[in-house]
Amino acid sequence: MKRYFLKLTTILFFLLVPLFSLLADPPLDNLPPPDPGGTGGGTPVGAPIDNGTSVLLVLGASYGLWKLYQLRKQDDAGTLPE
Repeated sequence: MKRYFLKLTTILFFLLVPLFSLLADPPLDNLPPPDPGGTGGGTPVGAPIDNGTSVLLVLGASYGLWKLYQLRKQDDAGTLPE
């Protein structure tokens, strides 16, 4: 069951990551002009993907380090991990 879940997760990861990267493209060049009288804000930019990605990477790395710590702790106690 673990192998099936791992394969399914890997396949879904490689299928969904390109879709999310397409959402981060900058907007089209043929946008209508902004309303006059507004405060103006410069040129529009693409979707901000750095904040969410960096948080996800930090959480994944901390989870991996926690699992490594647990594995070494079990090894020191003389028990075998499941």
